[in-house]
Amino acid sequence: MTATKPIADADLRYMQRALALARNGIGLTSPNPAVGCVLLDERGQLAGEGWHEYDLRDHAEVAALKRAGERARGGTAYVSLEPCNHTGRTGPCSQALVQAGVRRVVAATIDPNVAVSGGGFKTLRDAGIEVTVGLCQPEARRLNEPFACWVQSKRPFVLMKVAQSLDGRIAPLPAARAVREPFWITGEESRAQVQLLRRQADAILTGVDTVIIDDPQLTDRSGHRRRRPLLRVVLDSNLRIPLDSKLVETAASDLLVFTVSSDEPKLRALTERGVRVEVVPAASGKVSLERVLDVLGAEGILSVLTETGSRLNSALLAADLVDRIQLFVSPRIVGADGIPAFASQLAIAHPGPLEVENHGDDLSLTALLRDPWV
Repeated sequence: MTATKPIADADLRYMQRALALARNGIGLTSPNPAVGCVLLDERGQLAGEGWHEYDLRDHAEVAALKRAGERARGGTAYVSLEPCNHTGRTGPCSQALVQAGVRRVVAATIDPNVAVSGGGFKTLRDAGIEVTVGLCQPEARRLNEPFACWVQSKRPFVLMKVAQSLDGRIAPLPAARAVREPFWITGEESRAQVQLLRRQADAILTGVDTVIIDDPQLTDRSGHRRRRPLLRVVLDSNLRIPLDSKLVETAASDLLVFTVSSDEPKLRALTERGVRVEVVPAASGKVSLERVLDVLGAEGILSVLTETGSRLNSALLAADLVDRIQLFVSPRIVGADGIPAFASQLAIAHPGPLEVENHGDDLSLTALLRDPWV
């Protein structure tokens, strides 16, 4: 028993390191998953480590193998996701580990792609490599929820962000505030956290009412690198988006408006300003939410962060299109006349644990509504 405990402790430590390396790829890997790898030599000493960045091409295992060189032979690889078993932009990582002479592979979770899931492990085992799967699996799966969702459904993972007061309001009535000016419910710490959520997302989605009332920019101001520009998406059934809004004035191939309108002058005016407009079939006179996600998924958008008003919040939840919800709750009271976070009462079930964090004076509550891994 005393002989195996240090090994178990080492496995946990190095897998946690692999996950930390994988997080270096946040914002830099889409449409691929974020993956980290740690390689030990046959004596159990660190030989190499790496993570994946899409533009650098090498997967995490290959990056670590290049650093380890011959020291990888007879060693152990800790990887946060099953090594791939197919050739795409690069060769299969499972075969690279075999050729490097790795003796043991510890992986946090399987590949969520049902077409290849388990294939990498089979290649390793067929080559006589010892394979252990499942260490730190919840953390690994949390990290790649968007990839798991997209690779199986071809729709993006939808994270709904709601900032609300203690009495469930997102803002006072428009008549009680300055029009086209932001109204902050939460504090600076929560708003900084929202910027990190934007950094992790491929797209941010809002409704035209929010554009008209708040005139937001919807940009990633986290200060971190990202590979793809944050796609700003507006649902605007009747093309009411103001041409002098911050979104339109700053459009640079990163603003996509979905509409059912055939207003040619407005369509032309938006297009001339660098706005892409997608006319989609109507669903009860409005933009089809399902169609929006289908279009985004077809373009390789893995994750969408929603920052919407009460009606769209409720519509997305009622249509069962939200995968995870995060509420930022401020201790302030807005009052009964304020705009509610949700336009209708909904019974929401979440299969996973509730995550609770403090951001300054605010409370963050996060729950998974649909598990993309099952």
